[in-house]
Amino acid sequence: MAKRKISLNELSEKVAITPANLSILKTGKAKAIRFSTLESLCEELNCQPGDILEWQEETSPLPPPEGGGGA
Repeated sequence: MAKRKISLNELSEKVAITPANLSILKTGKAKAIRFSTLESLCEELNCQPGDILEWQEETSPLPPPEGGGGA
């Protein structure tokens, strides 16, 4: 967005997504994205999906302790 000099609000209007949802995507807090949204973003930003997506291994919470006390 910075390279294209486009604001979050302007981009959200152009790709028909709410500024709040675009912000979630921008901050990396989204768990999923529709292909149609990704396509619209890439078209508007003149980029490839790999330019805006990055794979990160998901961390899982620690399992509960076994046993839980006893006699």
